[in-house]
This record gives sequence, structure tokens and C-alpha cells, in this order.
Amino acid sequence: MMEGWGFAGGRGGFPRRFEEQYHCYSVAYADKAHLEKGDKILLPPSAFDTLARLQVDYPMLFRLSSSNKGTMTHSGVLEFTAEEGSCYIPFWMMQNLLIEEGNVITITNVSLPKATFVKLQPQHVDFLEISNPRAVLEHALRNFSCVTKGDVICVPYNSKNYHFELKEVQPQDAAC
Repeated sequence: MMEGWGFAGGRGGFPRRFEEQYHCYSVAYADKAHLEKGDKILLPPSAFDTLARLQVDYPMLFRLSSSNKGTMTHSGVLEFTAEEGSCYIPFWMMQNLLIEEGNVITITNVSLPKATFVKLQPQHVDFLEISNPRAVLEHALRNFSCVTKGDVICVPYNSKNYHFELKEVQPQDAAC
């Protein structure tokens, strides 16, 4: 028997943290430009293998960080189809991270609390001129797994992109 060693159910005692570095490219490089409408990323198949062994919490959420720039954001994952050593993220996320195509980022699995409050600030008054801005925003936010305070997100509507800064997120600066 292995009592006292933390092997209960195969989970205790083993680290359940996924942290890897990848060369980062925009989702357009993976021919998945539609992913610009949310926060989903593509990771390589080896990431899924590791995450499955670690038995991480669902939904799978990640902190994306650029140690060179001192920036970070959060995301969900759509597929594990990226080339090994690479990940694909929406371009607006790359802008928030202040990175360019091919830069290296660190991706770490995280558990986030449910959001209880999010305060958005439109970056231009044009958004307020559409017929039902609240409905458009609520519909667009369904494509996001999580939000991070300070990020500027892009909401496409009627062939135009609207940008919003996340001014406040509760109960903490990142939530799902």
C-alpha cells in the first residue's frame, strides 16, 4: 500500500501544472481567421498528451505571458492541432502581449473564478451608434472563455471591428 505518499487516485503528490514555451503565430497562419472573434488558441498535440496525464481542471484555461515584455493575458483552447513547438493565438492577443509573429511565449494552465462583474470601455464612440450595442456585446462575449483586466478585445460587427478595454474584472483581475 502507498499510504502517506500522496498517490490517492493517481493525482495527489504529483504536480498538476502545465507550463511550456512556444513560438507564437496569429491564427491567420493556421487558416483559422474566424478565431479572431474570441480568445481560443491552438496548441500542439503534445500539449494535450501532457494535460491529459496531469488531469487538469476543465475548462482548460491558460495564462499566456511574454517574459521579454512583461505582459500576460488568458485564454481557452479550441484544438490541439498546432505544429509541435508552435501555438496560434488571435492577433488582438498578440497586440496585448506586445509580441510579433514567431516570438516565444510561456503558456501555463490556470484555474480562474467565475466572473461576477466586467466593466468595458469602448475605444471609440462609433459602437454606441449601432442599434442595439448591448445585444451585440453580449453575443460577442460568448466567444470568450475568460477575460483579463487591461486587455483590449476586438468585437467584429457589420464588417467593422470595435475595440474595448477591460477596465475592471471581478472577483479578481482574470476570470472566466
